[in-house]
Amino acid sequence: MFDRILLALDDSPAGEVATVFAAALARRTGATVHVLHVNERLVGGNGLTLRSRHEAAELVTAAVEQLVDAGVCAGGSVRVAAYRGVPRRIVEAAQDRKSDAIVLGSNRSRHLGRLFSAQVRERTTRLTALPVLTAPSPLKVTSLGGVTVWEDGLGQTLDSLLN
Repeated sequence: MFDRILLALDDSPAGEVATVFAAALARRTGATVHVLHVNERLVGGNGLTLRSRHEAAELVTAAVEQLVDAGVCAGGSVRVAAYRGVPRRIVEAAQDRKSDAIVLGSNRSRHLGRLFSAQVRERTTRLTALPVLTAPSPLKVTSLGGVTVWEDGLGQTLDSLLN
């Protein structure tokens, strides 16, 4: 099914979930995974990026190590792009690596968060013919007086979903 998967990630909880998702998918299909982080240039920053080279490399290295620990053959790289160029960099990396699929994390934004979102998933999907797989959105787990509350990222708790 898939022999080569490109995992594009950031340092959010969605990136962590996407790494676990890519590991499970790769183990199931026998695929290799290439981890990509696109370090965004700051607007008006004269070439400065959101993360230092060292921070970006650490992010990729940690994901690669997690994949290898899960029994997946993995490698990684960092690319740099302007804010609006992130999806294009993801697609270029997938083409360069002859990937069969792209895995992205999912952050469910509400209200104003959607207005300022980069919409990376949607734009990546429009730029490629490859399947773009979106890992599930991370659940928020909190404890209220000994009761565990699961939240799905849309503000719905398990309790409210069951009632």
